Amino acid sequence: MIHYNKLAFDFSPAPIVVLSNRHMVEMNHAFAQMFGYEREELLHHSIIKIFPSIEDYEKVGNDALQSLLQKNSLHYSDQRFMQHKSGEIFWTHTHGRTLTPEDPFQLMVWHFERKEQHPLTSKQKLTKRESEITQLIVNGLTCKEIARKLSLSHRTVEVHKANLMKKLGAHSTKSELSSKIIIQNRLTHF
Repeated sequence: MIHYNKLAFDFSPAPIVVLSNRHMVEMNHAFAQMFGYEREELLHHSIIKIFPSIEDYEKVGNDALQSLLQKNSLHYSDQRFMQHKSGEIFWTHTHGRTLTPEDPFQLMVWHFERKEQHPLTSKQKLTKRESEITQLIVNGLTCKEIARKLSLSHRTVEVHKANLMKKLGAHSTKSELSSKIIIQNRLTHF
């Protein structure tokens, strides 16, 4: 007998994970592939494994839980940074549904969608190129590396970086700019 539900879950092109108290208890192939892991490397591990930091893990968890409890809702959605096995940090749009409303994290199903660009804020509109560059800055690339990757001149990337620093209020270092990008995203989307 063919189990169509199981086939649909396993081979859905949409990355899906089932969490029990924030531990990955089931996932489809698309989810494991999105993060660069074999399914067995993620199964029964805390989802913290694919977050860029413990702070992000705690912030997203607190926001999701408060939203689900306060709004008495079954659904939660946000945009956030996640981390690939290779160390690459990337944007995702996530949608979650609790199956246990009385204890939302007891059993949840999540869908992840990878986003190629930093979301635009209402106050500081980023150009498409600035959005691309924010992603590369957060991943630690230098201006020269970004220039090579995007087939731009080193000077053009420096101009974009200067514009980003001005828009986000960063004053000196690449690490400060990375922090501002992450903080701006949290303020806008969580």
